Parts: sequence; structure tokens; C-alpha cells
Amino acid sequence: MPGRLRHARPVGGPSTAALSVLAREIDAPGDGLDRLRLVPTPFVPEVWLHLAEDAIVWWARMEAAAGRSLPPPYWASAWPGGQGLARYLLDHPELAAGRRVLDLAAGSGLVAIAAALAGASEVVANDVDPWAVAAVTVNARANGVAVTATEGDLLDGDGTGVDLLLAGDVLYDAGLAGRVVPFLRRAAAAGAVVLVGDPDRGHLPAEALEVVASYPVPTTEPYVDSPVRRVQVLRPR
Repeated sequence: MPGRLRHARPVGGPSTAALSVLAREIDAPGDGLDRLRLVPTPFVPEVWLHLAEDAIVWWARMEAAAGRSLPPPYWASAWPGGQGLARYLLDHPELAAGRRVLDLAAGSGLVAIAAALAGASEVVANDVDPWAVAAVTVNARANGVAVTATEGDLLDGDGTGVDLLLAGDVLYDAGLAGRVVPFLRRAAAAGAVVLVGDPDRGHLPAEALEVVASYPVPTTEPYVDSPVRRVQVLRPR
């Protein structure tokens, strides 16, 4: 399947460099707000992730060490949409079992790992951020599952070769939603089962999607008003 996803490539280049840095961070002694920890995901304890105690503090230290700007470490938090979608998959493993799965904008790889644990025949986790690709790699290893992490922008494609397309917490701004939603529709038209996890960030095209599950999900995302978000799992109508 990876070869049929346009503009995606396995770990290499910037992702390899990020992977090396993350490996050193994981093995570094000490604790504190600026460290990564391997912890069970709050709403999906079957999956363990390397998360930041405080992603903003970790980011600041890493930028200071690098002497340059780095992309925001979205992969270092367990976002509620991904947690809800991963929970749904593990509660309904027949959705992923034996299928070729694509986790879009994978971040930490939580949803991809859940699909692998549910018995998917092949799992690709895609993100545009090389640090996320590296995070997927270390997190998949920590959970003992096979996930192919790829870097690149897939949103101009149609998801050809995918049986199950998963998108957790990807509709977080209007511009991105304007590209993601047409991609999801094209993938569904091409025959993929499409599932979206969304914590009501305000960019959900309600007329195009129907709710299949709803959860109160604890979140590790930084600086939110509430420690719990209501997450809906949806599919195209």
C-alpha cells in the first residue's frame, strides 16, 4: 500500500534525524516538565505513548538546543479526537481486522497503533511533520506492532489502496478542513471505510457526516479550559 499513496515516503531524511534525537530524549536520565515519558494513554490504556509532561516546555528546550525554530510538537500530546477514535477501534476490532489502514495526520501514531492491535493486515501512519513520523516509529516499537510511518502531504490524492481511512482530530482549523473533507469524500467514493474523531473544534461539516459513537475523553493537549472533551466518531453519510 505505501507505494500507492502519492507524495508519501517512509522514514528518511529529516525523519531519520528526528528519530535519532527522540531516541536520545527517551533514553536521557532525569524527569521534569521538559521530558518525554512512556505512559498509558488516558482513554486508551492498551496503548503506551512517549508523551511530554508539558509539550510547550519540551518544545522550548529543544528549540534552544537546536538554535532554530522547530515545528510544534503536536505528536507529544494525546489529542482527544485520536483517543476517541482509537477507543472505538479497539472496542470494534472487526472494523480494522484484516484491512489495509491509513492513519491520516497521525501525530503520535495512537490511532495507527490501535488499528494494528485490532488486527489490521497493514497500517500506514502518515504526517507532514518529520518529528511525528519519528514519534510514530518509536511508539509503534514500544507497543510491539508493525506500522509504516510515512512523511508527506496526501490530501490531493484519493486514498487509493486503502480499506480503512482514519482521521483523528484533523479538522482543527478551517483551512485544513477545507482540504481534508474533500479528501475523505474521495477516499469514501473510492471504496474506503472512513472514520473521523472530532472533539467539536468547529470545523466539522455536520451535513456530510453521521455520528457512530460519542465519548467523554480526557486530554493531554496543553492549555485547555477543561481536562475532558466530548469526542464524536463519525463517518460519511
